Amino acid sequence: MVKLRMARLGRPHRPFYRINAVDSRVKRDGAVIENLGWYNPMANTGEKTHELNAERLKYWLSVGAQPSDTVKNMLAKIELVDAGVIAARRTKRIEAKKANEAKKAAIAASAKKEEKK
Repeated sequence: MVKLRMARLGRPHRPFYRINAVDSRVKRDGAVIENLGWYNPMANTGEKTHELNAERLKYWLSVGAQPSDTVKNMLAKIELVDAGVIAARRTKRIEAKKANEAKKAAIAASAKKEEKK
């Protein structure tokens, strides 16, 4: 599976990231399929903080590439993906996780009751 994620560059305490399309099995700074842009979180006032190839990002999303959470938030900020859909999916995932944890807790509690008998 192809993922859209960041690779860290820069010196210590001065990060700089490249947004890349990579195979999901590759390390963070490993082999890249395609470089899609960059992000500089430490940019000075007046400097560009990011530069993305929107056309290629749309292509990779259309063929099923999965963006990391950070990249997904960045794409929502620049309106390449719908922020409402992302928020709804995140909320749904959190609710499902809480329901699953509650179910596990209930099973553990009932097992403990039966063990006492």
